[in-house]
Amino acid sequence: MNRLTRITAVLIQLQSKRIVTAKEIAERFEVSLRTVYRDIKTLQDAGVPIGSENGVGYFIVDGYKLPPISLTEEEANALITSENFIKKQGDKSLVRNFNSLLIKIKATLKNLQKDNLELLSSRTYSFRKGEIFESNWLSEIQRSISSKTQLKITYKSLYKKELTNRKIEPQAVYFINNAWIVITFCHLRNEVREFRLDRIIHLYSTLEPFQKLTNFNLQEYFESFQT
Repeated sequence: MNRLTRITAVLIQLQSKRIVTAKEIAERFEVSLRTVYRDIKTLQDAGVPIGSENGVGYFIVDGYKLPPISLTEEEANALITSENFIKKQGDKSLVRNFNSLLIKIKATLKNLQKDNLELLSSRTYSFRKGEIFESNWLSEIQRSISSKTQLKITYKSLYKKELTNRKIEPQAVYFINNAWIVITFCHLRNEVREFRLDRIIHLYSTLEPFQKLTNFNLQEYFESFQT
């Protein structure tokens, strides 16, 4: 992330809560506290009204807002519930992207709404049963599905424990038994195959368009196993 992008993201984060600590910002962007102080100074020099409380954190002076998003209280509460589930579904890329989205949305809310969301967040919990198989590829695979471009992966099979390099055309993803699965056309096996995302060791994007499947239907795919 370049500095301009980070500073813009810091501004959005500052608007997501009543008070944001330098430590929170540093941990989110994996930078030093000195870098955080420098970024805050840059925003202040640009005219952004950022105040501070010694030993507490930074805040945006009331009245400075991004263009508002009109959310009902029920819609905002649904985001908190979704956040709780997403944090425990296993894919780190989805967690990162959802957290970024949530911060942007919170940045547009009024202080009372922010306080209510913080309270609800601390009072909402979901239990998970069994081991979650962590992955970090869901966002890249979703991008491949929407752009219809092939991926190259290195895959470690579940039973044989062997590594294979494959070129795939992802068609759909689903979550079952605490693991994310991608349905894809596999060029190595020349057929539709399923791969667990947590078994993918490396993943590379390509600019090559899909060649094999053009009219995949997820419902028909699942129904084919019931007949």
